[in-house]
Amino acid sequence: MDEREVGSSELWGEFARVGKALGSGTRLRMLDLLAQGQRSVESLAQTMGLGVSTTSAHLQTLRHAQLVRTHRVRNHVFYALAGDDVATLLSLVQKVAGTHLAEVERAWEHFVGPGRGEVEEVDRAELLTRLEQGRALVLDVRPETEFAAGHLPEAVSVPVDELTRRMDELPEDTDIVAYCRDGYCVMAVDAVRTLRSHGRRAYRLNEGLLEWRASGWPVHTSAG
Repeated sequence: MDEREVGSSELWGEFARVGKALGSGTRLRMLDLLAQGQRSVESLAQTMGLGVSTTSAHLQTLRHAQLVRTHRVRNHVFYALAGDDVATLLSLVQKVAGTHLAEVERAWEHFVGPGRGEVEEVDRAELLTRLEQGRALVLDVRPETEFAAGHLPEAVSVPVDELTRRMDELPEDTDIVAYCRDGYCVMAVDAVRTLRSHGRRAYRLNEGLLEWRASGWPVHTSAG
């Protein structure tokens, strides 16, 4: 093998580090959560229902591939995406899988349960049109900590598990467009179903903060 072939092998081997890090559904989900905002190891472990040591091992694989970065606050290590390009990469993985694997749609249908067809969707262009015309409210139904870390401009935060209790805070004569983490996040589906059962005109944005961030659109944060 000549020197150029050796160099080519080394080069593709480095690319494979990223591919290896992405080769786990658990790690892909971790990246999706980190796309919402930085997290401690303990927070990720709790959200995903994993042990801290297992979570740390997966994060070290992601860190080895330079997909995440860390910083320490007292005794806690916080992880974040290494850059918005990682969000773009994750979004493309979802898009390619959804386009070419029929199993993705079947898994999604199983995930959201019966009645998905009752949940009307709008895309980003339609959302922006309705906002410009003053006839839509953007509803972020993720946990408040994720909303504070980053959200769509003009979005209002009402976590999905608080929606029924706080229904009176939402207008009855305005289109409500709900979104959550990504295009495969079920929280927005549940939110639209709840809103419609209370007589609201509700729609699901067909993407989430992941795709919004990956496309380079502005993301706002909340003080504190």
